[in-house]
Amino acid sequence: MIEPFHIPDHKISMIVLSGAIGNFATVNGKTYSYFGGNNYLGLANHPLIKEAASKAIEKYGVNFSASRQTTGTADIHLELERGLSLFKGKDDSAVFASGYLGNSILIEVLRGGYSAIFIDESAHASIISAIRGEKASVYNYRHCDANHLGDLLQEHGGHLPLVITDGIFALTGEIAPLDKIYPLVKRHNGILVVDDAHATGILGKTGKGTPEHFSLQAEKNIYQTETMSKAMGGFGGFIAGSRELTDLIRQKSATYQASTALPPPVVAAGIASLKVLSEHPELRTDVLSKATWLREQVVTLGFRTTGNNTPIIPLFFDAPENAKSISLYLGDNGIIVPFMNYPVRHELHMIRITVSAAHTAGQSEVLLNLLKKWKLKYGNI
Repeated sequence: MIEPFHIPDHKISMIVLSGAIGNFATVNGKTYSYFGGNNYLGLANHPLIKEAASKAIEKYGVNFSASRQTTGTADIHLELERGLSLFKGKDDSAVFASGYLGNSILIEVLRGGYSAIFIDESAHASIISAIRGEKASVYNYRHCDANHLGDLLQEHGGHLPLVITDGIFALTGEIAPLDKIYPLVKRHNGILVVDDAHATGILGKTGKGTPEHFSLQAEKNIYQTETMSKAMGGFGGFIAGSRELTDLIRQKSATYQASTALPPPVVAAGIASLKVLSEHPELRTDVLSKATWLREQVVTLGFRTTGNNTPIIPLFFDAPENAKSISLYLGDNGIIVPFMNYPVRHELHMIRITVSAAHTAGQSEVLLNLLKKWKLKYGNI
């Protein structure tokens, strides 16, 4: 086996975009085939969504310059929340500054309903941030390991548990096994919180997310935090649920109350995105079909990846130099696939391929051809 590359860290520099993203992106005046980011349905540069944002600026300006609780609520906020509620099949929804804040907001309003928190050891940074300073006991269970979670819940059976997990894990594309996790939570009279940022618009028969994927969408003690910045192509976070839940958010969450309202173009983009999603359900099935095919091909080439069918396809390497080298090699040949450090399993390093509904078959073929050439040139590393 050929020795691993030794590439200085400064060689892996920040990618600075100089234009819109889609299946292609412009960096420093050069156009690249773009397999990065989270634009799963290709909506971030959709003409109807851009037009809606532009019209909103003409009508409302660029900012409402106030919190929702004071003078920052506009008619379009209410329209967006009605649309999200309809999409999710819930009574109401609350939108706020970013999806990152959703876990903090939800934990704020659920406080008092739990005495211990159990989180997946690979949980998103927003979950870690949300539980920082919690007075409740906090326990980590092994990644996607419902058996270990069950052991911990049994061991700490005197507590009312709050279990938190990502729905789709952002870096690896793995789907949390809610079909195994939720029965444990229910048995212990607990609450399940699912950060569904990367699953909204992707998983489930109608794109409602991970609970729908496992036919659990009707369960009362499952709460989702969600974003419009991934599959929906816009920005801003939201929580959909009962009227009682959204009232609690508006009345009890300091994070929600103190945040400036979403600006007009962002709100209008969200409304337009919901319209595109409802009229084009094939976008979701298309991206999953493309991802399935591409995942099968990279496995055939001998690369290590994960097995769940999501738009996120990581390639794992034992040495960081190898992950860096393949990212640079692809970049030198006109394709952006970013190198990332795996956040928990430090012995593994990865590049993260993101599939979009906007990708053409030709783009995927070129990517696979380059992956094959890299492997033939530098060995099975």
